Amino acid sequence: MKNTPKSLRLHIGIFGRTNVGKSSFLNLVAGQDVAIISPVPGTTTDVVEKTMELLPVGPVVFLDTAGIDDRSLLAELRIKKSHKIFDRADVILLIIEPDYWTEFEDEIITEAEHRGLPCIIIINKTDLKTPGAEFLNKVKEQSSRIILTASLGTARREATLTDLKKNLLEIVPDEFLNPLPLVGDLLKPGGLVILVVPIDLEAPKGRLILPQVQTIRDALDNDAAALVVKEREYASVLANLQNPPDLVVCDSQVVLKMAADTPPNIKCTTFSILFARQRSDLVEAARGVSTIKKLKAGDKVLIAEACSHHPVEDDIARVKIPRWLRQYVGGDLQIDVSAGHDFPENLREYKLIIHCGGCMINKRQMFSRIQQAQAQGVPITNYGLCISLVHGVLERVLEPFPAALKAYRQTVKK
Repeated sequence: MKNTPKSLRLHIGIFGRTNVGKSSFLNLVAGQDVAIISPVPGTTTDVVEKTMELLPVGPVVFLDTAGIDDRSLLAELRIKKSHKIFDRADVILLIIEPDYWTEFEDEIITEAEHRGLPCIIIINKTDLKTPGAEFLNKVKEQSSRIILTASLGTARREATLTDLKKNLLEIVPDEFLNPLPLVGDLLKPGGLVILVVPIDLEAPKGRLILPQVQTIRDALDNDAAALVVKEREYASVLANLQNPPDLVVCDSQVVLKMAADTPPNIKCTTFSILFARQRSDLVEAARGVSTIKKLKAGDKVLIAEACSHHPVEDDIARVKIPRWLRQYVGGDLQIDVSAGHDFPENLREYKLIIHCGGCMINKRQMFSRIQQAQAQGVPITNYGLCISLVHGVLERVLEPFPAALKAYRQTVKK
């Protein structure tokens, strides 16, 4: 990987009315023409994403949205797409003009407060007009974090960047600055994790897939070693080790073979379960997976992917998981698949949602999906947990995570 994945970046949503200078502000911060700017309302028709290193904050991705007061022909679709950015954003930047505050700004502030998102208000175009004292006092009632700038031209760039970085460092979520490790806390210094890695057809030639690479890096960051092996060679490699590894992690698709080849005294799990713990709510996923035991023929299930790769012949979401579920239930199921940032609004028709590990989306968006499911009374679980349950090894791969294992056992008893 040459660049930090978007899923590990701080997501900063840029909101505001049409022509307040949202795209100009993004261009100012980036120091380049990222977004098209024009005096014509509705120039930004889709969300513009810009990734950059905003030191000392770190890797970020700016999400420039369409104007919230857009009245053009496609306004409803644009605004709907812009509002979905609330599901992804860790921080909100509200761009406004001097001495001008409307119900649209109130709407953004209310939504940010509802979701617990920190908000920085950017008063733009101060080169054209100086905001009055009364207006500034009103804005301060909405947020204590205010930046005055003029996005056109470069005179204010350094001062604006300094103010923006200062505010971000003070409000950035703790999980961004101190993320939960994938395997680091499960290994002792100098320890060893074995990664059982099938050669994935969906990975680019010559590369491992993202979860595998990130797990290797996490082990190294925590002063441990990682040994990578294919599933066919795993048993012989394990037998040749002088000392047992601290942990074995495998791709969920080979969990049955991995569990069979791993002695009971060695803890093991899957990449998908590790990501459910780091990016999601593993305990909630452990509760949700028990729903599989109650599924009946004809029930409707949603399989949700965070990435939007081109499906291959034996695709995990479209072929393997549906096949394993139908075999387990002993009958046909209605199965829908959503991919990328698409996620159905109406979830009530589903008996269960099975989500991927979420390595391609950030924690905020993953939790938003969990909250949507909970609000509509639909249990949600994870690929790794689902596959492990239908193969009869779920409790084995949950052993490293006592709270999740306890939650699963309690839910099954009900």
